[in-house]
Amino acid sequence: MTDPTQPPTELLARDRRLQQGIDGYGVGTWELNLATQELACSATARKLLGVPADAPLTYDTFISLVDPEDREQIARALQRSIESGDQVDVMYRVAENVRPSHWLRARGGIVNEDGVSYLCGIVLDIDQQKVLEQELRLQQGQLRSILDTAPDAMILIDGHGIIRFFSRAAERMFGMSEREAIGQNISAMMPRSDASRHDEYIDRYNATGERHIIGIGRIVTGRRKDGTSFPMHLSIGEMESGGERYFTGFIRDLTEYQQIQARLHELQAELVHVSRLTAMGEMASALAHELNQPLSAISNYMKGSRRLLAGSTDPNTAKIETAMERAAEQALRAGQIIRRLRDFVARGESEKRVESLAKLIEEAGALGLTGAREQGVVLRFNLDPAHDLVLVDRVQIQQVLVNLFRNALEAMANSDKKELSAGNTLVADDMVEVTVSDTGSGLPEQVKAKLFQTFFTTKETGMGVGLSISRSIIEAHGGRMWAETNSAGGATFRFTLPLAPIGDLTDA
Repeated sequence: MTDPTQPPTELLARDRRLQQGIDGYGVGTWELNLATQELACSATARKLLGVPADAPLTYDTFISLVDPEDREQIARALQRSIESGDQVDVMYRVAENVRPSHWLRARGGIVNEDGVSYLCGIVLDIDQQKVLEQELRLQQGQLRSILDTAPDAMILIDGHGIIRFFSRAAERMFGMSEREAIGQNISAMMPRSDASRHDEYIDRYNATGERHIIGIGRIVTGRRKDGTSFPMHLSIGEMESGGERYFTGFIRDLTEYQQIQARLHELQAELVHVSRLTAMGEMASALAHELNQPLSAISNYMKGSRRLLAGSTDPNTAKIETAMERAAEQALRAGQIIRRLRDFVARGESEKRVESLAKLIEEAGALGLTGAREQGVVLRFNLDPAHDLVLVDRVQIQQVLVNLFRNALEAMANSDKKELSAGNTLVADDMVEVTVSDTGSGLPEQVKAKLFQTFFTTKETGMGVGLSISRSIIEAHGGRMWAETNSAGGATFRFTLPLAPIGDLTDA
């Protein structure tokens, strides 16, 4: 406001100093006469608008300088301020011939003087601000893209447990949209037993600063929108922003992991069970061969004894003959039972289906190669996908692979170089050869000759039935199995399996 007590020259000098100070900081001033539509601008304002110092300026001239995309919203904002008397605050772009369009911000209000209304204000360059805003939006977009594509869920809560951020993976995991989750207490994602105590945990931490779970991952239970529960691994981090405390939770759904673990345990139990049954069958076959001869001898001795009793006058002769006849019948019956058992084992009846060799090796590796990496064993699987489908009994072939994998690990226990490899090669139109090689101690000739014999073993605690059973399984599938010493000095076991026929592939 003008001070009437000051001389005009002092007022002019003060106004000039104020204008110079404003211009020196890059802030321009402007004044629009609402009656004449003439626009007066300071030197800095003209420079920002890209208008020469001597060029006349009107409202229409100003609008023509504004970027076409911003003209309509600028015109509406100015008109609204003129009609309502409210202040105006707009951001817009102006285009110049000498440089690309740049961002300006204009602020002002209505001033009435001597019956004339003016819209007056300031204008300043906000290009740098817009660049920073664009970079911030880009960084936020990149962060959001990372969080949206990450398989693990991420949730941000404030110091009161209220959800402030809810990632795309969290939406999928909890069956709840981000809009539904924002503003809720995180206890809504927990079972009732945990939810009732969660706010107490946060209050205690805010009061004492004692950490119990922050920075430490643990397995907890989550609750979906539909009320179902699921296991999850939770890691919690802490941060501060604007003097407020926030907690970030990274969550991994363990449902599929636990299902896989349960399936592996089932598969392991199934393999152990089948291994025991097969071992019993193999031993029964071996015992049948050994027991048939003494049983036949017993039957012959019984028949001979009956002939010797034919001339006896002992009153109990008839009873003795009857007893010996029945004993001979039971010996013959025992022999028939053992022969039937041996025939059943020899047939190797099984349920054969089209299976993926790569999947068989992968699942068998999960069982037979447990702890291999911790022992420094390098695993190399070179599998040809063109010859992957075979017609086999899945459990039996996995039993063979598990046995070979475990034997290889034991053979390399004291080796300096520990490498185990598996691969497959087409050897005929309908057969594929599978190899399992190690860098262990190899196979001496005296061992190689007896390697597949039942009850032969080089292990102190071995039963000597594993390789014998494995060969029986392979032969029951129409293949063959053998072993040799490889170029690395270790052992290589090879066996062949039938490829799945074209008809089976079509059905599959």
